[in-house]
Amino acid sequence: MPRIPIFRLGRSAEEALPPQLASYTPKLTLEGLQLGVDNLRHDVHLSPRFVEQARLQIARLIMRHGDMEGLLAAENTERPVSNHFIGSTPVLKATSAKVGGSELKPLLADLHVAALNRAKAAENLSVDVLGRAAIIKFLRIELNSQFAQVLERGRMMLKSYEGVRQQKALEYRERVAGFQVAKKIILRKTGQELFRILREVEKETLARMRRSLFGNHSEVEYKLFLNPLVFTEDGCDTYLNAEHYVMLGNFDRDPDRFANVRRVARDFLLSLNLGSRGQDETVVDGWLNVPENVHELVGAGQPDETTHEGRCQKARLQAWVELLEREKLMDHVIASYEVVPLLAEYSPRINAQQLKNGLISREERDRVVKLIEEHKKLSAQSLYAAMVRVAACRGSERAKMAARFLRDFLRYHRDLRRLEALNCTMDSGNLIGNWKLRELSAMNGTLYEFLLPEEQKPSEDKVLRHVILKADIRDSSRLTRSLLEQGMNPASYFSLNFYDPVNKLLAKYGARKVFVEGDAIIVALLEHEGEAPLAVSRACVLAREIVDIVRGYNHLLERAGLPALELGTGISFQDAAPMYLMDGDQQIMISDALNESDRLSSCNKRVRKAVAGVEGPFNVYAFQTVKDADAGESPEDFILKYNLNGIRLSEAAFQRLQLEISLEPCPLDLPQLWGSEDFQLQSGLVPVGNEIFKKILVRCSRIPQIDPHKFSLQHWTERRYYEVCTNPAIYAMLDGKAAKGSL
Repeated sequence: MPRIPIFRLGRSAEEALPPQLASYTPKLTLEGLQLGVDNLRHDVHLSPRFVEQARLQIARLIMRHGDMEGLLAAENTERPVSNHFIGSTPVLKATSAKVGGSELKPLLADLHVAALNRAKAAENLSVDVLGRAAIIKFLRIELNSQFAQVLERGRMMLKSYEGVRQQKALEYRERVAGFQVAKKIILRKTGQELFRILREVEKETLARMRRSLFGNHSEVEYKLFLNPLVFTEDGCDTYLNAEHYVMLGNFDRDPDRFANVRRVARDFLLSLNLGSRGQDETVVDGWLNVPENVHELVGAGQPDETTHEGRCQKARLQAWVELLEREKLMDHVIASYEVVPLLAEYSPRINAQQLKNGLISREERDRVVKLIEEHKKLSAQSLYAAMVRVAACRGSERAKMAARFLRDFLRYHRDLRRLEALNCTMDSGNLIGNWKLRELSAMNGTLYEFLLPEEQKPSEDKVLRHVILKADIRDSSRLTRSLLEQGMNPASYFSLNFYDPVNKLLAKYGARKVFVEGDAIIVALLEHEGEAPLAVSRACVLAREIVDIVRGYNHLLERAGLPALELGTGISFQDAAPMYLMDGDQQIMISDALNESDRLSSCNKRVRKAVAGVEGPFNVYAFQTVKDADAGESPEDFILKYNLNGIRLSEAAFQRLQLEISLEPCPLDLPQLWGSEDFQLQSGLVPVGNEIFKKILVRCSRIPQIDPHKFSLQHWTERRYYEVCTNPAIYAMLDGKAAKGSL
């Protein structure tokens, strides 16, 4: 077909400049993964408990949407024990409670989180992509499998009534026949419910956890899993299109069938003088995958003609409308939108495509009206009103409809291409249920196994790394004397306001006590083989929570006229397992991190006095000074430390933290030490549990060299120290900026 000129003669060359279009080709990558036993695909084994429960719940969803719950309620068949992916399908017990989407959601969340944790342990996001594709592939298979199982069970029930209760058998036969006829509708409704659950899990848990562990670099790829077409066989569903996109024709004679509309949209783009790139079919397909291009092309359907861009959009919109008219598509476009409100009233008694065609074809309209008259409960009033609206759509409303159609078609085109890419990735995964193949793949190190937390092997075999956290009470001797002078018990004071609250936190973060002193507590977080490497980040959150708890208790103590507690916390990391010696039956940990955490948590009294008059938002500082050579000593550098209600990280711990979670630069306008500190702030989210994320803000600053007598700045060194910020005001500022979208 020859190209159609967009701009008529007489328009300026400036107006004829081609639009700048974006291009997008959906894809998923599985880089760095081992091929399985067939040397073609990647072997995947899903949690047996998930497989069993998902089957049961999908079957119940199908029964609910197919109105088969009452028919099968009397069924009393025991469920087989098999948990294999390929094997017998569990049969529902009549006495079991109803299960729906609410029960399936936590199972899906747990399994997806397990996939993310495994990907983090392997430092390869492709592991998570494979896991998500495998879960969708399993759910797709089970949709059809469970429908067939429910249908078979209905037929078996009918046999039991033959020759016994004829009236009941007739009623049940009609219900089973209706269930079979409505297969496509039932599978669509069940698939949409599964899609809704997956979307909620992504929004509530997975998106934040993935950004926390890996940053934002793969967010475009993950949009392929949030495709409304994901549970359709070929991406073609009239009702789904009407709900999410635009209803296209299904038959070869329909001018608005997908292939023909794509050809028309392609011709429209090629007529825009887009240069040599327009000759490349791949590039054109990429343009059709970007719905945002529609705004560049024709605006929102009502371009502002007072601007140059608006005049260009107006000319292109007029050409697009003329092209749709020439291809006899415009009436179908209008009808495709006007028919949507009619579906709830007339469908499925009347075919959706027949309804749409009835709005523009007199012959088809007569058939539809006749069908409506056959159903006494239906009225043709809504149909006639829609016909009037289609006929009355003229001028600017027609142009707006054409612009909307172009945008909706490009959205559908993009999601079809996303579905194709996802299908290709799913074909690359081999769901293994046979135990022999699973063992063979596992022995060869090619099995990707995704299990629920309770099914995973105890993570106490091999410790890879460890983190030590020390929380030290400031001036404990002075506090003890003060309490004794007032006739109070220092032991119960420390226990109730410090040790007991901290002990309750340890299990939440997988921490274990190493040592308890009279004024300090030392805990360890061990990182085991196969676990998500999050020991440092969780230690940071634990330390923040300890500081916050003590701050809360201090408010109560101050009201009671008691002295407040002040802490100093240090976090040290070692990229190795700790060692132990035995004192009788007691294990005693040996680790350089113990001594380092003690130094990090300390606070020099002289520095505390000097910093006390400085009002700043931070709680940790470090200063380098030089001993006076005139005192008869050799000059040597040493560090004075300040840590009052703060958390200081070792350099190794900070480097590890950058690997564990994604830290983003966070520019905040805060006071600087001596006005020239030039610190850097980085924020990140730490996954603590399903749907639970804690924010941390880390400050990196250079260590200043000071005059020890005047406590004045000499110069900034290249040495650095690191603080996990604890000041609530800073986090309030951070949340405020994030809410405004400035971060």
